[in-house]
Order: sequence, then C-alpha cells, then structure tokens
Amino acid sequence: MAGRRRETYADARARRAAIDDPAVVLEAAARYLEARSRSVHEVRRRLTGAGYQPVLVEGAIARMTELGMLDDAVFAQAWVESRDRARPRGERAIREELRTKGLDRTVVDDVLEARRAAAAEHSTDADGDQPSVSAERAAAERLLARNARALSRVADPRQRRQRAYALLARSGFDPETCREAAGSFVSAGGVDPADD
Repeated sequence: MAGRRRETYADARARRAAIDDPAVVLEAAARYLEARSRSVHEVRRRLTGAGYQPVLVEGAIARMTELGMLDDAVFAQAWVESRDRARPRGERAIREELRTKGLDRTVVDDVLEARRAAAAEHSTDADGDQPSVSAERAAAERLLARNARALSRVADPRQRRQRAYALLARSGFDPETCREAAGSFVSAGGVDPADD
C-alpha cells in the first residue's frame, strides 16, 4: 500500500477524458441515478464535470432518455410531490429549486399548473362548486401544522402570527398566502390537531 500513489482529481479527469467507450459513460450516468432521480441538466453537469467527453455525455443522456430513465417532466412532478409531502414550500420556492436543477420554465409551469388543478379537484366548498383552498394555501397549512407545537409555545397571539408569517415567507409563500394562513392558524388557536 505504501508504494501506491492515490489518484488525484486532475488525474481522474484526464483518465475519463481519454475514455471513448459510450458504455462506460452510460454506466457512470446510471450510477449517478442510483441514489435518486435527477434532471438532464444535473446528469450533464455531473458527467462533464467528471471529465467525460461532451459527445459521449450527450449520447448517454440521449440513450437514458430513450429508456425512460431521464425525463425532466417526471422528475419535476416527483420533486413537487415530494416537497408537498415532506417539506411544503410555496410556488416561488419550488420554482427556484427546479430552476437550479436546470429545468425548462415550461416544464415547471406545467407541473405547477397540475399541482394547482389537483388541489382544486380535492378541495371544494360545501356546494362542490368553487375550490375553497388553493394548492399554495393547502401547502402553507401543512407547514404550519408541522410546526404547530413550536408556534404554540409563543403566548402572544400577535407574535405567534408574526412567527407563522415569517416561517411561511422563508418557505417561499406569497405575502397574501402568508397573511391568510397565519391569521387562520392563530384564529384556530394555533394548535396541532393531533394534540387534541
């Protein structure tokens, strides 16, 4: 072991740049996708950053797209669903996250429109005519419910509303949604329904 020299980052990049076998690049892309799904932009950035030839990277991306392993629309949908389930965010924050993942604006617009439509379908008023809660408001309420215990420790209702508003604003919700959800939360007593 003492005689072996550890490969440096520059040496590894040079070794990868010399690779001309598309199967090796395809395998590297598949390994990158093992942990979680990725956008095309993320895969491209990872492989070119590792030193693989751009033409081979594009070939691997094209092949993975053909196989259905890479699909920005499916990735964006899964990202939004995961956010809504695990860490609710406002539309503005979700847009920014997806932008940093390299997704096209039209893909993001389509996914967020589907989110709004799904929320409208699942949430109607007593007559069944009008949506009573938007997707944005529903996500805000879920976030407040998750943080209800910490927020309920604030004795002053005005300060509790301010903290709820700040939490929502930091999570990318628009000011109107922050105001309405924080106000409703405090009016309802600001307690987690699971605690009742």
